[in-house]
Amino acid sequence: MSAIIEVKNLRKSYGPAVAVDGISFTVQAGECFGLLGPNGAGKTTTIRMIYGFTPRESGTLQIFGTDCDTAWRSIKARIGVCQQEDNLDPDLTVRENLETFAAYFDIPSALVNERVASLLQFTALEGREHANVKDLSGGLKRRLALARALLNEPQLLILDEPTSGLDPQSRHQLWSRLDDLKKRGLTTLLTTHYMDEAQRLCDRLIIMDQGKILVEGAPLDLIQEHVGKSVIEVVAPCADLRGMLTEKGILFEDLGQRLILYSNDGETLYRDLLADHCHEGCMLRPATLEDVFLRLTGRELRE
Repeated sequence: MSAIIEVKNLRKSYGPAVAVDGISFTVQAGECFGLLGPNGAGKTTTIRMIYGFTPRESGTLQIFGTDCDTAWRSIKARIGVCQQEDNLDPDLTVRENLETFAAYFDIPSALVNERVASLLQFTALEGREHANVKDLSGGLKRRLALARALLNEPQLLILDEPTSGLDPQSRHQLWSRLDDLKKRGLTTLLTTHYMDEAQRLCDRLIIMDQGKILVEGAPLDLIQEHVGKSVIEVVAPCADLRGMLTEKGILFEDLGQRLILYSNDGETLYRDLLADHCHEGCMLRPATLEDVFLRLTGRELRE
């Protein structure tokens, strides 16, 4: 595969605050690549530098093998961006929003009609084309924003928290559309706070914190490497359990009235705990990307 995005030593500061601290990564053609991190980790600043909204302080950035310092206009013509904020025009209809945006790319009128019809069908909005945007639900607006981002038939789609605030049905509907795009070979760069979304959609991802990359890899590989196959949650652990886990070298997090245990042989450990150590409550479940995220970035609340 060829690289669609090449980021090297990318850095951005706002006064004394360093938002992105010299990160490097590569996105290959046809893959869905995720940027994860807690609030303030630097992922939104990174993604905005990639699509040219925020200027870089230092580092190099190549998209489609082209230096972004010399060819931004041609690069942007090949990118579709679905921003986190709702920036649809509330005074226009669904169709008018698409037609107005198409004018920015000088798409011929006959081709605009063809693409609008196709995208309305693709995003299941064909019955809403004459509805005013201000009357749409959050899920319909996100589908319209996706349709708009695809109008110029981009080779790179950038999605900044595309399902934020959506109900489960709307999220799954949007996931289905993104799966279809992936099957067509479209390269996607995704930021999200939903770990199940990242685990489902991303081929590879990075987890950032405080402007730096903590880990990079495929979701299942990261889960296996950092937490194992299984997680056991123990409520109100008995006094000797911590010592036993430490003595046996079992990885765990101590949250006071709750222990989180990580294991590749969770069923055996679970049976042992039930017999001798779990008096209040004990739960066995598969490890997830959220476990990796919390282990690496911590469990404290962020501003």
